[in-house]
Amino acid sequence: MATLDALLAEIAACRACAPFLPHGPRPVVRIHPDARILIAGQAPGRKVHETGLPWNDASGDRLRQWMGLDRDQFYDPRNIAVAAMGFCWPGTVNGADLPPRRECAPLWRNRLLAHLTGVRLTLVVGAHAQAWHLGADARRAGMTRLVERFAREGSARTAAVIPLPHPSWRNTAWLRRHPWFETDLLPLLRSRVQEALS
Repeated sequence: MATLDALLAEIAACRACAPFLPHGPRPVVRIHPDARILIAGQAPGRKVHETGLPWNDASGDRLRQWMGLDRDQFYDPRNIAVAAMGFCWPGTVNGADLPPRRECAPLWRNRLLAHLTGVRLTLVVGAHAQAWHLGADARRAGMTRLVERFAREGSARTAAVIPLPHPSWRNTAWLRRHPWFETDLLPLLRSRVQEALS
């Protein structure tokens, strides 16, 4: 744990992207070595940047609903670890959050994930996280086809990594156009979450 604490202190002090972050660096990471589920998202949004608590916004509410967890279960660090592809809010353009800074993942990701030896399930939220964790297959398939394959082929029943769309309100239309996400994937997701936490 001491080594992990030292690494987290390094991350908290990171200023590698400071010149490119319009609101300044504030790395948001939540890691415990006993965590059973890792959530790998894109990057924190404005509210998360302000509070320092990951998924502390409407997207987080939707993600918790998808997973079948309440806030206490979700924020128990022995249940859920959160390490996005970028740890700091990259700012916005035309009202939408920018993608995660490219510098972050190569600097920290492998070192951090090495401490998560108890993780049984990884949820990769959005295209950047899917590309990192699922590689060329994710890039070729695209997010919709990748998530649909997991839902309809039943891959989510056994896979250690499950891709999800971002739970942002901006994806509400996507969710309406793809009802299989709710009918086919969410029951599997909730079952896998409970298995991982049991």
